[in-house]
Amino acid sequence: MHAEAATWHYFVAAALFAIFGAIGHVVRALFNVYPDRLSDKPIIDLTISDGYDLSDMLFGTEYDDAGYYRPDSLKNLRIACSISVVAGIGTMLFVEDASILMATAIDDGAKALWELLLYRLQELQLL
Repeated sequence: MHAEAATWHYFVAAALFAIFGAIGHVVRALFNVYPDRLSDKPIIDLTISDGYDLSDMLFGTEYDDAGYYRPDSLKNLRIACSISVVAGIGTMLFVEDASILMATAIDDGAKALWELLLYRLQELQLL
């Protein structure tokens, strides 16, 4: 068991959180049935829309002409990844034992990938 998470655990965790943010961006863009923006006024959209919230208004999330979340917007991808990384690293820093759990998961995952690679190499040599 780890006494504490090393610095490289935080870098790997940040990369993983960025991947989770990219997945969240794609899911929000592709599986959004109803448009988020119903009007041109943000205050009205905050009150009547399900998908449009205060963070979208503050960060300037981009929508198409029909009011749907734009999947091809790099700004939206950057916002989703940034929020995910900040929330994940913040959780690791301020929640007790979260960094230890993440470090353990990273170490176990790296060990499992290494063992899988060695197994595949052994199977390749047997053929």
